[in-house]
Amino acid sequence: MGNEQKNAAVDNTKVRDNGAKLIFDDPVLCAEFLRGYVDIDLLKNVQPEDIEDISERFLPLWQEGRDSDSVKKIRLPDRELYLIAIVEHQSKVYYDMAFKLLRYVVLVLTDYENEQEKLHKGITKTKDFKYPPVLPIVYYEGTSRWTAARSFHERIYLSDVLGKYIPDFEYLVVPLTSYSNQDLIDKNDELSLVMLINKLRNSAEFAKLREIPPEYFENLSENTPEYLLRVISKIITVFLAKLNIPKEEIGEFTGKIERREFTMLFDSFEAYDVQETRRVSRAKGREEGAKIQLIKQICRKMKKDMAVEEIAEQLEENVDEVQRIYDIALRYAPDFDVDRITEEVLK
Repeated sequence: MGNEQKNAAVDNTKVRDNGAKLIFDDPVLCAEFLRGYVDIDLLKNVQPEDIEDISERFLPLWQEGRDSDSVKKIRLPDRELYLIAIVEHQSKVYYDMAFKLLRYVVLVLTDYENEQEKLHKGITKTKDFKYPPVLPIVYYEGTSRWTAARSFHERIYLSDVLGKYIPDFEYLVVPLTSYSNQDLIDKNDELSLVMLINKLRNSAEFAKLREIPPEYFENLSENTPEYLLRVISKIITVFLAKLNIPKEEIGEFTGKIERREFTMLFDSFEAYDVQETRRVSRAKGREEGAKIQLIKQICRKMKKDMAVEEIAEQLEENVDEVQRIYDIALRYAPDFDVDRITEEVLK
């Protein structure tokens, strides 16, 4: 891939937003994800040829026209399993995920019903007809803990009273931050490299990756096919762009991947320590401004006697962070001196 193509990939904001989708679009990386990160015995031997992408059937129906979600039909030795992989790119938790996934599950099963009716008219009305299992998965790239309800029951009031009469299911969350660098290195596959890069939050963190043993890169260099190196290069281009790394350096980095020069990957990032410090300083100012605004919003909600969980949901903020600010602000009730609260929060 030439520099012009790499720069175009970086400038494409739609691709930038859907970096993780590129992982699931590739059958090899998707199979590695299912085998190594989902922890379900049924999927331990899934191969790329067992996976069929049927996402296009549902694109017109996704809420908000989301094209980052994917639906995979996975063929197992004696059955079929539909897998819905919901790729969450935001750093914030999506609290209504259970209901969103319920809608997706219904769409998938309705599509299956229509498909079977076309093949065998009236089969869905027979006694022995059964729907395929649907496995909802959230691949979460955020840095905060996933605190949204994973059970649909928890989103329904009186579910404890009506019990079995309320539809229920749980979805599986695969949080990127739950894997340490060593966990990923131990997996020793192509997806682990993609996830190692995806975990980076600034260019200074590249220094940690220099500690990766050379055997890890030797395995990738010797066993990864050419086309997959190009796919990995494209995915990593998207992730590095989010760190505001200059296009030329991204092109140089991904070029080394395509040329299998893995041992030289991190040589060109030392020059960004000063630049990163300046960027972090600017980001810190923006972060403090955002924190002050959040404190003001929480104080206004507290004056209305709202509970922590309700405040967190309305503001779409991490409930633990809201709780921390809430506890501090409570000491300054009922006047809520924002300046003093802010000073204590920032400490």
